[in-house]
Amino acid sequence: MNDPAQEPKFLLPDYVTITRDPRTGLVLAIGGDQRAAGILQTTGGFTQHPGPSTHYHRQPVAMPVEQQRIGATAAAHALLVVGYSVYLAPELNVLTTPDGDREAALRYLARLSETARRSKPHVLAEVMAEIAAPEVGVLPRLRDVLVSVWTSWGNQVPAEPLAGGPVQRLMDITTVLSRKAREIEDLRTQAARTPSPAPPFGPPPPAAGTAAKPPAPRR
Repeated sequence: MNDPAQEPKFLLPDYVTITRDPRTGLVLAIGGDQRAAGILQTTGGFTQHPGPSTHYHRQPVAMPVEQQRIGATAAAHALLVVGYSVYLAPELNVLTTPDGDREAALRYLARLSETARRSKPHVLAEVMAEIAAPEVGVLPRLRDVLVSVWTSWGNQVPAEPLAGGPVQRLMDITTVLSRKAREIEDLRTQAARTPSPAPPFGPPPPAAGTAAKPPAPRR
């Protein structure tokens, strides 16, 4: 029987933490031994890097946000299966129910940002449509929220001057937001019309006024 006064023993390499660094946005894995390092690298797309006191793992900067979450979840599951104790940040776990509308909204905006970062004009047009589409875009939805805020605020505060008061200023900001959403819609149309660049291969066209040389006759 164990002595209740005796401190429990545990091995530090058995613990792995997988989380997102709030400053850089990188997905990091800290802890574990060489076996854990192999699992992180093969199942989660992590790479090893030197740290101040020991090595740590992180996913590549260019990895899409959703792929980061899938890799982090797969690595955590594989580590748990072979006996490691793992902490996986909830926002990285694709197997759990999202803990609130706010987290789902943040993930949606992060995906839009990631898509826009490395896309061609026709895909950028799709991103701008998500942002500014009438009624259902991000900005029109935000405008609706602000309209509700200034309407409720205006009903609860004493009468204020027509110009310069906080409620009036918020209403002016909401009007500007609506106008900017329409401007983004116009820019989306221009981006959608941008022609795709020509493929970087194939012979150059003959110079103007120069006839193509006929093939030499076979002897």
